[in-house]
Amino acid sequence: MEGDAELQDLYRETLLDYFRSAARKGTADPADVRAHGINPVCGDELEITARREGGRLAVVRYAGHGCVISQASAAMMAEALEGASVEKARELVAAFKAMMTKNAPLESLPAELETAAALEGVRRFPLRVKCATLGWNTLAQGLDAAEGKKNV
Repeated sequence: MEGDAELQDLYRETLLDYFRSAARKGTADPADVRAHGINPVCGDELEITARREGGRLAVVRYAGHGCVISQASAAMMAEALEGASVEKARELVAAFKAMMTKNAPLESLPAELETAAALEGVRRFPLRVKCATLGWNTLAQGLDAAEGKKNV
């Protein structure tokens, strides 16, 4: 099982790299998608902002505070969804959430979410799944609000 330990170390490093990265931290300005999400269980709080241009998410940013999992996941989300069509972004959000909450196999993840596979180990800890999905759920709520839909 030495390979499993090496893979876990790699995933841990990936999460820390995204946690430390400032690449997509901040606020999209101007933003036409904006949502605020809180995970009261561990105190994670995120503000997701995005700017749509021509049916695409031209800019996706996140701001806030929280654990390594919530911050790294938000960074991965912003990276994966920036430049995607709104429709594709919704598909990617659904695919990520299926992996995290329905134990969808890693092989079912679209190529755009390859890095997000590093969060697969979090599935064993239900309270931490809320940390990992916070940014994704918050963005989906922001897209719904921007399109005048009620939260589903």
